[in-house]
Amino acid sequence: MNNKFTLPRAASSLVLAGLMLFVLYPFIWLFVSTFKTEQHLMAYPPSLLGGAWTIKQYIGVWSRIPPLDFFKNTVIFSGGVTVLSVFFDSMAGYAFARIRFKGGKVLFSLVLLLMMVPFQVLMIPLFLELYKLGLLNTYWGLILPRASKAFGIFMMRSFFVSLPKDLEESGRIDGFSELGIYWKIMLPLCRSAMITLGIFHLMNNWNDLIYPLMLTSSTEMRTLSAGLAMFVGQRTIEYGPTLAASAIALLPPLLIYAAAQKYFVQGIATSGLK
Repeated sequence: MNNKFTLPRAASSLVLAGLMLFVLYPFIWLFVSTFKTEQHLMAYPPSLLGGAWTIKQYIGVWSRIPPLDFFKNTVIFSGGVTVLSVFFDSMAGYAFARIRFKGGKVLFSLVLLLMMVPFQVLMIPLFLELYKLGLLNTYWGLILPRASKAFGIFMMRSFFVSLPKDLEESGRIDGFSELGIYWKIMLPLCRSAMITLGIFHLMNNWNDLIYPLMLTSSTEMRTLSAGLAMFVGQRTIEYGPTLAASAIALLPPLLIYAAAQKYFVQGIATSGLK
């Protein structure tokens, strides 16, 4: 009987270990490759642990680009967008889910249609609009166009719809306004969904390349992803510094996700997104 139950468990553990290795291997290869020379990176066949080890790739990154400035710009940009988007998306999601108003269904249908519009369609109008407003190459020019997003509104609405009606009815009996019900009753209940949405926004904006590259023109305003493009020339790519800078840019999102993954899984489960 013990063998009957132990063998499937051992097999499932082996399969899970293989899947984990399959998922983690690109990250392992990235971090190990940052300590290799350019010659060993270009060697064929490629080897994970072969060749000499060096830290000159990281030294080259710090000497050729201002990574601290890029990191500061990325934190301000992605952090500002995340805070504003989570706040406005949750307010809009609550309004669409719990408040009956004229034209609400039509407006929400338009929000869903916006999810189908690719960013490339909006690039030129957005650039011209920010140019007319004098917001190019500024933090506000990066943050304000993404202060709310259709996906975030849809996700938060899906979460608020799942909450029981008795909560807001009890709030109205206690004399709360709609804003009071949202702020004091609904908002504390959607912490996991808001953290999940915050992770989505943070990851998307942290790793975005085209958007900050389009709206910034000076090196001082570049984000990490846009700064990495400086290592890619028209005819050559410097793989060593690019991998080292990518590892530096990748580490903060990984740590944030590792710390908040409990809320992430819970938010996905409770918001109705599958």
